[in-house]
Amino acid sequence: MAYETLELKHEDSIAWLTLNRPHALNALNRKMVSELEDFLSHLRDDPKTRVVVMRGAGRAFCAGLDLKEQNAGGDQALGKSATGTYQVQRRMSDLVVAMRRAPQPFIAAIKGPACGGGFALALAADVRIAGESARMNAAFIRIGLTACDMGVSYFLPRAVGTSVASELLLTGRFINAQRALATGLVSEVVPDAELDAAAGKLAREMAETSPLGLRLTKECLAANVDAGSLEQAVALEDRNQTLCVQAGYLEEGARAFLEKRAPRYAGRA
Repeated sequence: MAYETLELKHEDSIAWLTLNRPHALNALNRKMVSELEDFLSHLRDDPKTRVVVMRGAGRAFCAGLDLKEQNAGGDQALGKSATGTYQVQRRMSDLVVAMRRAPQPFIAAIKGPACGGGFALALAADVRIAGESARMNAAFIRIGLTACDMGVSYFLPRAVGTSVASELLLTGRFINAQRALATGLVSEVVPDAELDAAAGKLAREMAETSPLGLRLTKECLAANVDAGSLEQAVALEDRNQTLCVQAGYLEEGARAFLEKRAPRYAGRA
């Protein structure tokens, strides 16, 4: 599919997904939501794509909901009816669900504003790297809504704890790159000019691991954040290690380690 609001580029097994409405700070309009739905729907059946890097064109990551389109009205505008509002809301929320369900890890490369729905997309990524200009907030509460939207109330306290999450959600305050690093919201802060290089380096390190091991690690992390007990967590870990061994990845990985070379996982199930 040829996208109008997204730019998709493949670099070996890494997909670079760029939110591409720089004139509108990459705000989420109906077209972008539809195109993100399409992109995400194909990931589960795309074994060639191992890692996805999400970024924004221009000077922003994503400014959230396109309020100009929203205020213009139309049948798909929020507020037309309870049913219509719920359907639009659910489509947007399903984007972050799809990101978490995708077998590929997502890296969010954030520069400039990541607000509202853009903040939610960044939080749904597995790893966040920030440029020095990054600033993020749960903007929803500043436009008459609650701050708990598109999974933010689930992801944010798990990333920074309940006190910082409550501060940010109850006020809509911005958090800058350095504080985001200090609170664990992002893994790394680099100059804006080095952001793509830092994200690419991390993506390549992920892509060098075994295909099954990478996928199962993402699944296990997601499940065990909410594991009911240590025993549940260990049971899932044991199951996943058994699958990787039986698929032959340990044999190749161990041989490569002993021979001091990069493993060659291509062609294995």
